[in-house]
Amino acid sequence: MADEIELKLELTGDAAARIEASGLLPGDPRKARQRSIYFDTPDRDLARAGFSLRIRRSGRKRIQTVKASGAGAAGLFVRSEWERPVDDDNPVLDCTTPLATLLGDAVDAVAPAFEVKIDRHEWIVMEGDAVIELVLDRGEVVAGERRSPVCEIELELKSGDPAALFVLARRIDAVAPVRLGVVTKSERGYRLIAAASAMARAERTELDGEMTAALAFRRIVQSCVRQFRLNEALLLTGPNPEALHQARVALRRLRSALSIFRPMIGADGDALGADLRWLASELGDARNLDMLLDRAGHGPLYDRIAAARAVAYERVHDALLSARVRGLMLALAEWAAIANWSGSSGGEADGDQPARGFAVAALDRFRRQVKRKGRDLAHLDDEARHALRKHAKKLRYAAEFFAALFGRKREKRRYKRFVKALEALQDHLGALNDLVTARRILKTLGVADGPDVSALLVEDAKDDLVEAAAEAHEDLVDTRRFW
Repeated sequence: MADEIELKLELTGDAAARIEASGLLPGDPRKARQRSIYFDTPDRDLARAGFSLRIRRSGRKRIQTVKASGAGAAGLFVRSEWERPVDDDNPVLDCTTPLATLLGDAVDAVAPAFEVKIDRHEWIVMEGDAVIELVLDRGEVVAGERRSPVCEIELELKSGDPAALFVLARRIDAVAPVRLGVVTKSERGYRLIAAASAMARAERTELDGEMTAALAFRRIVQSCVRQFRLNEALLLTGPNPEALHQARVALRRLRSALSIFRPMIGADGDALGADLRWLASELGDARNLDMLLDRAGHGPLYDRIAAARAVAYERVHDALLSARVRGLMLALAEWAAIANWSGSSGGEADGDQPARGFAVAALDRFRRQVKRKGRDLAHLDDEARHALRKHAKKLRYAAEFFAALFGRKREKRRYKRFVKALEALQDHLGALNDLVTARRILKTLGVADGPDVSALLVEDAKDDLVEAAAEAHEDLVDTRRFW
């Protein structure tokens, strides 16, 4: 068993050709044609447990590989794997890997699930003192009659500093655009055999009580970057309100993580936070117009909003294609992977402290802010309610990030009650914010008055929403903490 550290980059076929022709890569590559069969049970027991099983044929050789998912969910993968030669396309499931024990009686149900066919070009690149294996894969994933193209670069660190992977990635991007890869070939196959999804929700962040605060932060940032990249890929194919919303959720989660961990990271994340705010604003108008369009009846007002929405989505597309966004995702992945927060190298809090203790302090801090900012909520102005809404979001994301650290039965029950009370407050504050945002957007469009506008805004419901928000705030304050 060995650990590998690799950085995955996605690119187009044209970009791959430009990189090969650029002179960036040393000499002629080693070439291979590979066919990999991935196996699982009909119930996808291996995928659900975080394992993949494949037999790869290259020339006359067949190698069976078992991989366990690692913490590096966004770009930088650190995985455990087991390899062995095999005689044919039938997997060997014995005590040399965890799979026989994991599957139990279901081991007999293991069968081919999909294939990956790849033409591979491989170079050894020196980047400073580091030795990096660069692999360019072109091909496709095949599952029955369904196919999905593959074009990606994998940079595997053979020796040296992991930072060299990112230095090389930026040199590649300067020749032709590449994007941080967050999907393995096995995931591509599983996505191909599953029902197509219009968006990617946040995945549970796998934390445990034995890890440090620094490692917890790394896991959280990587999870958020992965969620953004999955939805970004969908948005690049065309307007998609669900993917846009989830992409913005990923950005809010990232920005909240910077706030939550500021006692540990200090000002280290300020520049990245500024870029995240810029990107969120680039996506914001399209999202607001999506929501407004959903409530507008057909007619001249609907047409005006739809036209503005089309322009806003063009702006989203241009932003996502920019070098700034590609660089931001690489910078986030690099920072999460190699930054050091031991002792007080970032802020005043020690990154080596237990994650659970850090989580308790963070949750206490944000709960106090929500409690204080929500006092006399019924008499707050729009700006103050919006500030309270932002604090409530940070508390919500902190609760979700750290949920796995509070896994006792009583803590789980309290978590559900706490999050339910917090969701109610957020819903009412969100509805109030939507009224303010809708009025601002309609004024920008030059349609701030008229019967259609009044029907769309439903401002006569504002007093009821304020009262409901105040009650929800009281309920949240009275709800027992789960930490």
